[in-house]
Amino acid sequence: MSATNDLPMTRRTVLASATAGISAAALGGTPALAQARKTFVLVHGAWHGGWCWRRVADLLEKKGHKVYTPTLTGVADRSHLMSKDINLDTHIADIVNLIKWEDLHDICLAVHSYGGWPGSGAIEQTLDRISSIVWVDAFKPEDGQRGFDFASEFSRKALLEAVARGEAGRLAPRAEAFFVNEKDRPWVDSKTTAQPNGVALQPIKLTGAREKVAKKTYIRAVKYPQPAFDKALAECKVDKTWRTFEAPASGHDVMVDAPEWLTDTLLQVS
Repeated sequence: MSATNDLPMTRRTVLASATAGISAAALGGTPALAQARKTFVLVHGAWHGGWCWRRVADLLEKKGHKVYTPTLTGVADRSHLMSKDINLDTHIADIVNLIKWEDLHDICLAVHSYGGWPGSGAIEQTLDRISSIVWVDAFKPEDGQRGFDFASEFSRKALLEAVARGEAGRLAPRAEAFFVNEKDRPWVDSKTTAQPNGVALQPIKLTGAREKVAKKTYIRAVKYPQPAFDKALAECKVDKTWRTFEAPASGHDVMVDAPEWLTDTLLQVS
């Protein structure tokens, strides 16, 4: 017996439903129940910009999802804003303000490399807006730590020398240092810009909000040597609240080297 508020299933309603389904298929759409539209905020790493996520963003958008690839202050298309005043709080605010001003909710926040620092800080202010996080070969800082303390020897030396010269940022290493595939190295080298020094010198303030996110995933590009990432992967493997994946065929810039694989993984875990 039908409930009293059920609509009668007449021939007309059956035909209307079928027509709507056919129309959606003709337009390349999928039924709402089959594929929920998701919102992704993809944050780049040091010396990079939103441009590095373009391949992944295009693939996600073609599948009907909403994607934001903000560029942090002082780099790439915002390199004209380079300043000694830029610190970690600046980059945290870049992410937080995007989420607030775009009125984003139920977000999958994916961060790459250095992006783990401002990403962790942003979650402290936007936890209620974030449903999943994906750390892509990224730093996983704890309260009070500084990026400088975990940077490679090359990066630390470059930062100290830049500060001694009174410069606001330090130049990017060549793409081959990130183990980028040979074909894309010229493109990546043409896009990277100096990284603000101040972001690595300010201790981060965390209260554990990152660990409260419902879905957490760590992806490690195992070809790229970085002890901090190895440690993060090991921690996540023993923490059952995290899922872990390894990208053995990719260099550090997974979104450049393996965009299809990364897109599929993001959709799987978000």
